Amino acid sequence: MAVITLDDLLGCLDVQPVRPGVWTAPNIEMDYPRIFGGQLLAQAVALGAATTEGKVVKSLSCLFPREGSTTDPLEFEVEEIQTGRTFALRRIRASQHGKAIFAAMLSMHVLEHVSAFEHQEHAPDSGHPDEAAATDMSMIPWTTRVTGGADLRDPAPAPPRYAFWTRVEDRPLGDDPAVHQALLAHATDLTIVGTVLLPVEGVSQADSYHTLHTAVTSHTVWFHRPFRLDEWCLIAQHSPTLARARGFGQGHAFDADGALVASFAQECMIRPINQG
Repeated sequence: MAVITLDDLLGCLDVQPVRPGVWTAPNIEMDYPRIFGGQLLAQAVALGAATTEGKVVKSLSCLFPREGSTTDPLEFEVEEIQTGRTFALRRIRASQHGKAIFAAMLSMHVLEHVSAFEHQEHAPDSGHPDEAAATDMSMIPWTTRVTGGADLRDPAPAPPRYAFWTRVEDRPLGDDPAVHQALLAHATDLTIVGTVLLPVEGVSQADSYHTLHTAVTSHTVWFHRPFRLDEWCLIAQHSPTLARARGFGQGHAFDADGALVASFAQECMIRPINQG
């Protein structure tokens, strides 16, 4: 069962100005003291939309220097680095009690409808969403269906690949591209740690906060094409390496027609809790 609601996630996108260059937004309510990084990714997208006009997010590159608390208010400083006719750049810093918990560079781009040259990597053969296994992902409060039988909570070693279909089914999301981008960015933050751990015998994502200390240290998302998250999207990811307490994963998101709509990469810290 999801530990957050879609209403709360959409509610956290309601960014409001406090004073020139400073914004705030609510935290997602849940029975856990630490802010989920996906919330901050989604809010960064919302801030990009709120501080530019006629542009959508092109890329979002983020760092998580320390944990944030769900019970404390957030303050976002948004700096206008550059605003041009087709591109814009914003620097975002989120803090609590004067300490930075999140930093991001956000690149915006006018949605250009005609491209003289295009190519893309083919979507993996993942079958139809109805053939995939419905799976509760706790922090994704909409439908998720895992392909290929992978289980991020199984301690048996497996190849470091994971893919799932996802779609908001209980309501239309409207036509604002920032909402669809924000929700997809949120979803990309959840399963990389588990994917990194798949080849490691005897441990899994289920060991996080019990025998393993895990935390996302950086995350980047690139948006390539328009898409809707109230229609099926496939998120396919893999982990090339885990070394020196740092795991790395990357992935792509495809729409139901196989168009590559976004890519992402994440670095995470993974170490035994008893290790200094």
